[in-house]
Order: sequence, then C-alpha cells, then structure tokens
Amino acid sequence: MPRHLPRTCVAAVALLFTPVAFGQEAEAPPEAAGGPELRELLEAGGVVGLLIVALSVAMVALIVQQMLAVRRGRLLPRGLAGEAHGLISRKRFKEAAEVAARRGGLLGRLVHAGAVEADRGYEAAEKAMEDAAAEEAARLTRRAEYLSVIATVAPMLGLLGTVWGMMLAFNEFSTKANPQVSELAPGIFKALVTTLLGLGVAVPAVASFALLRNRIDELVAEAAGAAEHIFSELRRSAPASKPAPTRSRGASASPTPPQQAPAGPVAPLGRRGAGL
Repeated sequence: MPRHLPRTCVAAVALLFTPVAFGQEAEAPPEAAGGPELRELLEAGGVVGLLIVALSVAMVALIVQQMLAVRRGRLLPRGLAGEAHGLISRKRFKEAAEVAARRGGLLGRLVHAGAVEADRGYEAAEKAMEDAAAEEAARLTRRAEYLSVIATVAPMLGLLGTVWGMMLAFNEFSTKANPQVSELAPGIFKALVTTLLGLGVAVPAVASFALLRNRIDELVAEAAGAAEHIFSELRRSAPASKPAPTRSRGASASPTPPQQAPAGPVAPLGRRGAGL
C-alpha cells in the first residue's frame, strides 16, 4: 500500500465534506440558536411578571442581608470568649456583663444574660443563657423565613398569570369558529412566561432559606458551647446539691407533736356562759 494517499483522493474527500459543512452553516438561521430575550419575557409577563420581578429583587436583598448578618465573626466576636472566661473565673460578673454588652453578637448576648444571673449561682446563669439562646435563634430564623414566604408566593403568582393567559388564549374559540394553532401559540407562550418567572424566583429562595437555617443552627450551637466553657469555673465552684433524706421502709413515721392548749383563757360562749 502506498505510504501517502494520492492527491486526487485528498481533494475528493475535501470536496465531499466542505459543502456539507458550508451547507449546515447556511441552513442554520442566526436566530435559531437563541431563545427569547429577557426583555421579551418581561413584556410577555405583564403585571404579574412585574410583581414576580419585584419579589426577585426583595429575595436578592434578603439573601445579601442575611449572609452578612449570620457571619461567624459577627455572631461570635473574636477574643470575647477568653476575656469573659477570665472575668467569670475571678467572680467579676459585672465587668463580664459590661464587656459582653459592649462586644455584642450572639455570644455577647448569651454571656451578658448569664453574667447578670451569675450571682445567684450556676443554675440560674445556665437557665438565663438557655433562654437567651432560644430567643436569638428565633430572631435570626424569623428574618430568614421571609425567603420561605417568597418561595411560596412566587410560584402561586406564576400560576395565576398562567391561568389568566390560558383563558385569554382559549377565548379565541368564542370569536373564531376554527382558530389556527399559530393564533393560539402567542397567547399560550405569554401564559407560560409567568410560570417560568415564578419558578425562577422560588428555586433560589428555597435553597437560600435552607442554607441560612442550617447556618443559624450551627452558629447557635457553637455559641452555646462557647458560653458553657466560659462559665465552666463557676460550675466547678458551685456547691453540690444534697440529696433528700430517704426513709427506710420499716421505719415508722415520726409522731406528730400534740396540739397545745391556747395560752390565754377562752371566753365562754352561749347564754349559759354569759351569766357566769
């Protein structure tokens, strides 16, 4: 077999595939590769589409605000745990409460709540920190729940726009005996645009809410563990509670002391005593 193909064969192969390639480029219209533009989708969405767009703007603002609010450095200030631990270990509860209030954050609120009640013992401080942790977790989660509301409302608005658009599209049957498919297609397209916009807002809202909720739970648990470590010296120095004395099964109950007579004289009652 010859080492190189003849030039005529190479030329024939080139002539065979070149028209096909050029033919494909010529047949593919420039508009077939892309779909409708964003401006066309917004115009087709109408008033309902504008409402969904407004929800999307609110969703983005909430996501950015929550991402900045639940940062570790914001909720657990650096250096607060060590400083508060030293003050609590030396029984300087008032100074620890002032430092925690000044530094702020989730950990600062927990330490402040515990330091205020530390004079009453570790159990009171622990109860105060548990209440503060539950309150802060509810406060942080309550703000993120607006994303869940947006994720619920946006698809419902999209469905509302779709139903209205389908009603307008099929209304052509009342004016025309046999409308063509090309006449119904634009109305159906506009009807489905609102569903697309609603789902496009709901999906990132649901995902962001789930991530933020898990992030909040993680940071609250971490802050509670750090606060418990801060008050560890107070827990060790707390006196152990004495168990209640137990009575043996065969032991008899202690007799009740007899009731003593009243110290002073008792005035006689009734008509008979009145004459004495």
